[in-house]
Amino acid sequence: MVAIFGFTREKVIAAVQEMYTTVAATPEHPFHFPVGRDACLRVGYPAELLEGLPGEALESFAGVGCPFRAGVIHAGDTVLDIGAGAGTDTLIAARLVGSTGKVFALDITPAMARKLRELVVRRGIANVEVIEGNAEDIPFPDASVDVVTSNGMLNLVPDKRKAVAEIFRVLRPGGRLQLADIVIRRPVTRDCATDPKLWAECVVGASIDEDYLALFSDAGFERVKLLRDHDYFALSPSRETREIAQRFGAYAMEIAMQRGAAAPSKLAQAARRADPRRLLHALARRGLAGTAALVLSTLACYGTLAAIALLSLAGINLAVNPALWAGTIVLFASLAATAVAAGVRRHRTYAALGLAVTGVAALAYVQFVEYSAGLEVGAFGLLAAGVALDFLRRRNREVSLA
Repeated sequence: MVAIFGFTREKVIAAVQEMYTTVAATPEHPFHFPVGRDACLRVGYPAELLEGLPGEALESFAGVGCPFRAGVIHAGDTVLDIGAGAGTDTLIAARLVGSTGKVFALDITPAMARKLRELVVRRGIANVEVIEGNAEDIPFPDASVDVVTSNGMLNLVPDKRKAVAEIFRVLRPGGRLQLADIVIRRPVTRDCATDPKLWAECVVGASIDEDYLALFSDAGFERVKLLRDHDYFALSPSRETREIAQRFGAYAMEIAMQRGAAAPSKLAQAARRADPRRLLHALARRGLAGTAALVLSTLACYGTLAAIALLSLAGINLAVNPALWAGTIVLFASLAATAVAAGVRRHRTYAALGLAVTGVAALAYVQFVEYSAGLEVGAFGLLAAGVALDFLRRRNREVSLA
């Protein structure tokens, strides 16, 4: 697969084009992902769906699932295949739409587009047109297609939100989307993004599964339905690729959905992204729940003191219930320790938990038994050390490729 060093748009596109040029020109070359007709069968295509397809298209197939499980393409439809490659999905769609329909095949890799274009001309396939282009800037007018299909494309796109908005734009209201793609359960760290050992851009560029589905609902898609998921990376001949994918919980999913009548406003989309529940999920996935709880505990303690002092200078006396105040401080500290305890399941080390629990115990003593400013600061220091150590252990566990 492709080793992408950094996440600049130009590097990602260049790496993708380089890899898939090789898939187009020399499909017999050994890759870290399944390629060809056998790959079609292994990712879920029924054999009958492949019957009669040209070998030139099948040999360079590099999809990750079978989006046709959605069953949303009908005779007479106008279909856009984004990331069409050598054309396996394009030609299946061309059969389904028949002579009264049309399939446009869009691909960013010139070698792939050229291979499919030559095949279409040679075979005289009248209802297929091949276009070289980018999913972030689809060269189609608004509301011009009935169905968009894609297979293993979006995880390779640098600006996924823009690509999803483009898909929404070119679909007619009520239009359908079927796709297969790679997602992950745990986030890829910056270390992994720049690590020369991290091959397989489909892991580096993949989104967290919940975030991936949210991209579509935020853009205005409705009836988002997960059809199937499977362990795509179990099919890789590379043990290293399988281990990396397992590290991040990478897998393939097949999805179907429908375009809504209109895209939500920018304000509505921003409000959805700012949903506190999403923030909490994101913090937990990145091992930052403990950090967030520690910050809240510290703010409850010293932030309240600062607020009381400032209000007092302004001539305002603020009465605070001491028991409630102390309970809030200890509650957030306990949540931080709980988050650290959850990390033990991943990194299997208990030093961080010991520090955090000791810090919480000391803080509880200070708040409920006998106050000491020095002990209070020390308690927060122990808790902070536990949270920081847990975060480092989690990160090292994720970036270790051994």
